[in-house]
Amino acid sequence: MYDHQTESLWHNLTGEPVVGSLAKSGPKLKVLPVTITSWEQWLRDHPDTKVLDINTGHQRDYTPGQPYGNYFSSPKTMFPVFPRDQRLATKSYVFALQLKGQPKAYPLEVIGKKKVINDSHAGVNLVLVGDADTRTVRAYERSTHTFTLGTTIGTLVDQRSGETWNSQEEQLVNSKTGEKLPRLGGHVSYWFGWYAFYPKTEVYREE
Repeated sequence: MYDHQTESLWHNLTGEPVVGSLAKSGPKLKVLPVTITSWEQWLRDHPDTKVLDINTGHQRDYTPGQPYGNYFSSPKTMFPVFPRDQRLATKSYVFALQLKGQPKAYPLEVIGKKKVINDSHAGVNLVLVGDADTRTVRAYERSTHTFTLGTTIGTLVDQRSGETWNSQEEQLVNSKTGEKLPRLGGHVSYWFGWYAFYPKTEVYREE
């Protein structure tokens, strides 16, 4: 990432400036929730969305699958990467976050099979909702609740009360009481990329 004010380059995984006048000066960006999804799913939930035209006036090809289509479909990296960690394949997709400075990674393959993961990390109860096909993962604090997948798109069900919760971009909302649970920021990343900067990452395992 690049900012015009200080002409600094910022690392998108650490949130720290690495080149420019702010490098090594101490600031760190807050990680905000970002959604990777398919256009079909996004348009269904946000029908009034405006779209940036892919005809930018520049020669670079921005049609779907470009410009990194070959790289995404290959198990190889663009350059040698060390160190590596054998717990997951080099280019496995993970959803990774840090809570209280402690990193944890959730393989998208596991999220795709379970759909909903109730977990606890660094003393925080959280729930992850995901679709591996579109690399869509949303994580929320869950307080004392335990959730299962709802019967309609974008809903979760509290196992204890049976109440329905709506999954929104910023929060989970109880459709009956209005109680809200905040969303947690994280990254969908290749495993090798995340591990390079967070080698002490805990990896979620299926029960």
